[in-house]
Amino acid sequence: MENERTITGGRERLGWVDLLRVAACMAVVFSHSCDAFTGQFDMDKDAFLTGVWSGSLVRPSVPLFVMMTAVLLLPLKPGTTVNTFYKRRIGRILPPLIFWSLALPILMHLYFVYVSPGSGNPLLDTSAYTSGGLVQKLSTFVFNFNFDTVPLWYLYMLVGIYLVMPIIGAWLERASRKEIRTVLKVWVVTLFLPYVQLLAPYAGYAGNYGNMGILGVCDWNPFGTFYYMSGFTGYVLLAYYLVKYPLTWSSGKMAAIFIPMFAAGYLITAGGYIWLNNYYPGNYAYLEIIWYFCSINVLMMTLPVFAACSRLKLGSGGWLGRLAGLTFGIYLCHYIFVFVAYDLLDATGWPIIARLVSAFAVAFAGGAVLTRLFKLTRLTSRLVD
Repeated sequence: MENERTITGGRERLGWVDLLRVAACMAVVFSHSCDAFTGQFDMDKDAFLTGVWSGSLVRPSVPLFVMMTAVLLLPLKPGTTVNTFYKRRIGRILPPLIFWSLALPILMHLYFVYVSPGSGNPLLDTSAYTSGGLVQKLSTFVFNFNFDTVPLWYLYMLVGIYLVMPIIGAWLERASRKEIRTVLKVWVVTLFLPYVQLLAPYAGYAGNYGNMGILGVCDWNPFGTFYYMSGFTGYVLLAYYLVKYPLTWSSGKMAAIFIPMFAAGYLITAGGYIWLNNYYPGNYAYLEIIWYFCSINVLMMTLPVFAACSRLKLGSGGWLGRLAGLTFGIYLCHYIFVFVAYDLLDATGWPIIARLVSAFAVAFAGGAVLTRLFKLTRLTSRLVD
């Protein structure tokens, strides 16, 4: 969601990054459009399966956003201090985070109380939209996002990425190719850990005093063995590595390796979600494990997309550049449009996939129009830029 890069010390627009920004943003909106269908589970098995197979296809969305941030910001511009980096990057994130943490709950409250109090969306209980609930959401957003602001979890995480990026950047400036690869290999190991923890009880593991964490995690310590080597920072390192040391494979070799890799990752993601639902029906705490962005199956889908797009020779600017410039704003505001679109299309009687795709189109277009309106003035543009 950034607008510039410093790989060579100068600033340049990258057409293929603009393409990835648009594709990743569309994938996020599409994913959220799938949620209402996935959330129907056994109430409507066809809707559930359509949502799972469709939503699983776009899991690389957030990892791609993180990787684009790395491409555009690493290595840090010569002379950049930690203080100036924090002031510029985190200072840019805070106004949109604060504004949309307040605006989205208000918009959702107005919509579900006055416009669509009988919404059939299975993800929510419209009776929970009370004045007291709204006040609580507005007063506690400093601690975390809430249901009305689900997409904003990314901003909290992105601030964390920004906090460590100067440290990572300083190491990358002197790290050899082999050293970066070693760290990436350790990170790949961590992508299997959610499944190790999921399967550990079947091997007889009973946890520690009821805490089912592994490798040192317990009630008094949430920081396990691989805590400091895991998470989205791995995607930052991977993006930097792939740009600095681009793959020299032929197109045929790329296709022979990456198409099966993506297909296998997709089948694991969708099939695993359906399989887990058979054992833990409707239990998101377990179901989300297979959809973790930091999982081996999602990496298997993300890597081919990033590698393929990075080889494209695209000019910057034009309609693609203009649309890419709207993606951050679309990401911030689209969630309200997802619910509006679902309600508008719920009673149409259209096939499930047609309703899903149409809901995505309405939500994406609504977010784009609102973002464009915000960009009309300097004051409001800071809230979507």
